[in-house]
Amino acid sequence: MEDMEHNKAPSVIDRYYTRWYKTDIKGKDCEDQCVLQHSNRICVITLAESHPILQNGRSIKSINYQISAGCSRLHNRVSGKSKRGGQFLTEFAPLCRITCTDGVEYTIYSCIRGRLLEVNEDILERPELLLGKPSTEGYIAVILPKIEESKTVTNGLLSREEYESVVSKRTRSTQPEPQPC
Repeated sequence: MEDMEHNKAPSVIDRYYTRWYKTDIKGKDCEDQCVLQHSNRICVITLAESHPILQNGRSIKSINYQISAGCSRLHNRVSGKSKRGGQFLTEFAPLCRITCTDGVEYTIYSCIRGRLLEVNEDILERPELLLGKPSTEGYIAVILPKIEESKTVTNGLLSREEYESVVSKRTRSTQPEPQPC
């Protein structure tokens, strides 16, 4: 009986974070991302469960935080209590590019405005973390929204229920052979 009660306990993510979703980023079907928002304003950027990278047993060839010739997210450095020095990101700022072994490349965006605190360097050496544990050890980046924007940072994002409704509609589409993303 005790084991059954233990299995119903919420995960750390479910207990301390609110999940927000951005679907079809930049008009690209099914390229959904998740923003885990903590009560202290910190936001963790992850792939949503429906993202094509996490579907159909795909494998990752490479992850690249080099956004352009002059901009690498790996060179981001913050210091002090107010996290000075971190790169400021807009809603559609690219965080990294992920290339799958089938040659398809996906750009992962910040989804929210804020200061980049860190990127997950562990997934460079162990991309299987991104595939197996996208909401925990396989996160993409951590962003801190401005304090004055912390209440509105999730405007334009979907709640868990709204996201599940979007995903459900995709799989029940009126096409002759409905296919999930």
